[in-house]
Amino acid sequence: MKKWIVIVVFVGMIGWTLYDTLDWSTTQDTATTDEDGNQLEDENSELPPIPEDEIGLGEGDYAPDFTLENLEGEEVSLSDFRGEKKVMVNFWATWCPPCRAEMPDMQEMYEEHDDIEILAINLTETEPSVGQVDDFADDFGLTFPILLDHDVEIADVYDIQPVPTSYMIDSQGRVQSIALGALNKEMMVQRFENMD
Repeated sequence: MKKWIVIVVFVGMIGWTLYDTLDWSTTQDTATTDEDGNQLEDENSELPPIPEDEIGLGEGDYAPDFTLENLEGEEVSLSDFRGEKKVMVNFWATWCPPCRAEMPDMQEMYEEHDDIEILAINLTETEPSVGQVDDFADDFGLTFPILLDHDVEIADVYDIQPVPTSYMIDSQGRVQSIALGALNKEMMVQRFENMD
């Protein structure tokens, strides 16, 4: 009789261990398919993380990510566009004549190329007020995101010396070219075309 109790307890322990270690939850396949049964990409799938040692400011490096507020107070991150669009990250100020000169060309390119995003980072600490930046955007009819770098922290990360400076970033988030000084529309378009 003692032998049977030991066997029942032993079998019970093995059963409990198996029950406890196996995942009994049912998983559903959330992948969607088209009419032909081909698997489509999940809209919620995330891009792989970027290794720290591949982030930098050189051509071919992944551009450092940032999050800044736009003129409407909404947060915008560079990583929002990774996997979706090419991005021109432009550092500028209202008091900078070359910046003023290139803004109409940037706006024209933005209107004509929906596969390119422009993130115009204003060196807000150097401005008299945010109101002046807002007025500037209105005067020039700018519709691309104007981001406010209140403490020029992002400008420091990107080691900005002259303004304007622009980083052309491919849809995977890698720096493809850097422009020190103003660009005209043709130069901007050519730099993005050279990415293909």
